[in-house]
Amino acid sequence: MQRRQFIKLGLIGATAGVTGASAVWLSQGKNPSLLNLNSLQAKLNVMLALPSEQLASLSTGDWNSAQVFSHCAQSVEFSMSGFPQHKSAVFKHSVGALAFAAFATKGAMTHSLSEAIPAAPALDPNVDVKQALTRLLNSVTDFEQYQGPLAPHFAYGELNKADYELAHVLHFYNHLDTFNAFS
Repeated sequence: MQRRQFIKLGLIGATAGVTGASAVWLSQGKNPSLLNLNSLQAKLNVMLALPSEQLASLSTGDWNSAQVFSHCAQSVEFSMSGFPQHKSAVFKHSVGALAFAAFATKGAMTHSLSEAIPAAPALDPNVDVKQALTRLLNSVTDFEQYQGPLAPHFAYGELNKADYELAHVLHFYNHLDTFNAFS
């Protein structure tokens, strides 16, 4: 086999491998009809109806259920009020923008499920789980009704309201991966 043919076959094989892997990765996203605030609020309301003990025991990750709800509420609140600390502009315009585009295309997010928002207030592990969930529900409702300018995301940069809605939904659904019976 000549060198040129070998290189062509190698490139074709690599391209097919990347395309196949991308197709598998993209197929693992959530149902697009669930990627909105109404679906998120419905899921949160189902959770709110659970007994506190059951709700508190849902999370199997590093954070308890109340910490997860508080963390997600912080993210929604910061989208309106401003994040306390940001990645560099270079990061937000390159890696951050690409990451959000990939998550939006896939319909699913993957990130460290125990990494706090930079410089955000510490998550209290002893906060009442129903109080934390109610805070998240209220923040989602506030976001839905919010008409002011949105703050840049600390990692993704400038997002419009529709993109922020998707980011919030994907963010919470990713955290559900550590919840028994709700992922």
